[in-house]
Amino acid sequence: MRNRRSARIARNDTRRWVVKRRERTRQLIELGGLVAKAGLIDLTDDDRAVIFGLLVEGAAKLRGERGNEALALWRRRGQRAFSLADDDEASP
Repeated sequence: MRNRRSARIARNDTRRWVVKRRERTRQLIELGGLVAKAGLIDLTDDDRAVIFGLLVEGAAKLRGERGNEALALWRRRGQRAFSLADDDEASP
């Protein structure tokens, strides 16, 4: 009973630092979901060094001379993948 009360209080805590922490936690969970949705966990056999290396390589490419082109390309691919995933979820 005491745990339920504590959990309810924690969910409704509106102190600035608590709200910011909750937002950051949600963002990290969503980003982890994208890594999973892209299939990187299975493709790398859950090797976090490889996944991090891919992300570092992507960041380096974005910092390069043709970063805007890469960004536009990856945005289109991501939007297409999202729309395909939405279509798959809508199919019975």
